[in-house]
Amino acid sequence: MPVLLLPLTRAVTYTRWLHMLAGAIVPFACAMVYPGLSDPSPHDWLLVAVLPVPLALAAGMVPSVRRAEGLQARLMLFPGPHARVGNDEDPGVSTAFSASWTDRARTGAWLVLRLEAGLALALVTNELPALALSLAGAAAGEPGPVGPLPYVPGAGWMYALLVPVPVLVLVMVAAGAGALMAQAARRLLGPSVKERLAELEKRTEQLLERNEIARELHDTLGHALTLAVVQAGAARAAGDPDFTGRALEAIEETGRAALEDLDRVLLVLREAGQPAGARPALDEADRLLESARSSGAQVDAEVTGPLERLPGPVSREAYRMLQEALTNVLRHAGPVRIGVRITVEAARLRLEVRNPLPDPAPVTGAGGGRGLRGIRERAALLGGEARAGRHGGHWLLQVHLPL
Repeated sequence: MPVLLLPLTRAVTYTRWLHMLAGAIVPFACAMVYPGLSDPSPHDWLLVAVLPVPLALAAGMVPSVRRAEGLQARLMLFPGPHARVGNDEDPGVSTAFSASWTDRARTGAWLVLRLEAGLALALVTNELPALALSLAGAAAGEPGPVGPLPYVPGAGWMYALLVPVPVLVLVMVAAGAGALMAQAARRLLGPSVKERLAELEKRTEQLLERNEIARELHDTLGHALTLAVVQAGAARAAGDPDFTGRALEAIEETGRAALEDLDRVLLVLREAGQPAGARPALDEADRLLESARSSGAQVDAEVTGPLERLPGPVSREAYRMLQEALTNVLRHAGPVRIGVRITVEAARLRLEVRNPLPDPAPVTGAGGGRGLRGIRERAALLGGEARAGRHGGHWLLQVHLPL
């Protein structure tokens, strides 16, 4: 099919055409009042084009008009889900209310453009089909005006060949004007700077929320699975029914806690706006320490200061950091002796986790694994810092968080 005929097959060509013709309703309604549509002169048509402009500018000052025009433009100027051509891209037209005088001015300019373009296209839509009908009459041998062409008796075949030309020209004009109006809609009805910033902030919040959920799942499930693996291995190696019973009990408790955390996170994912629910805080650290001890590790804990007085965000994030630190120890070093030191000072929380390095010691880059990276990210979000590395024959994790 020739490229010039492609607009004939696209639904958006006709929806744009209809959208522009609807813009001519107001000029014609005003013309019926003054100066009238009975044999109008060029001066009358100029008045028809100018008189509705103040009305359009006044309507643009109403905040809801911008939303209404944006919805119409999205629906009629751009391909919809049923279209055969690209309809995956955002049309770039806002559907929000006017939030500033700049938005109102742009809306007023759009309304004026829509009125003038609609009036021009309406006149073209009226004249070109009339020309096609005149050519059809001349082809049938009926003398009469055929527009700019002189009537030649006996040349009906020539007029018959020319009949489709005005119709095709009209469709091409309508398609081109519609494409230009779609571009103008993006410029005049597109999101303002304030709306773009709000959208950017929304996307940033969504990314942060997803990262937070990913860290929660990594810490919770990683800790539970690591403890289960270590405890199951220790129970098999011990061969003691009592120890095996205690290990199974610890695995059950750890799994139940992990399932509760998983349900909480999945609830947030399923229902937008759903609160995250209660998260464990650092004053519940005994549960982590007991889980590590039940896996065979010897945990020496030293707590200085009132943990219950810590700010909520600091206490919850510190709990997750301690959980990840204990998980890393059990995963990489096994059930070894672990030293935990928690100190609450006047303006700072200090957390230290120390364990002997296994033989051979693991090779860990400066960036660490995902667990250490998550600890550093949590600390940075709270304005603190986290350091981890070899310290003599031990591996030492230090976290400093401001209160």
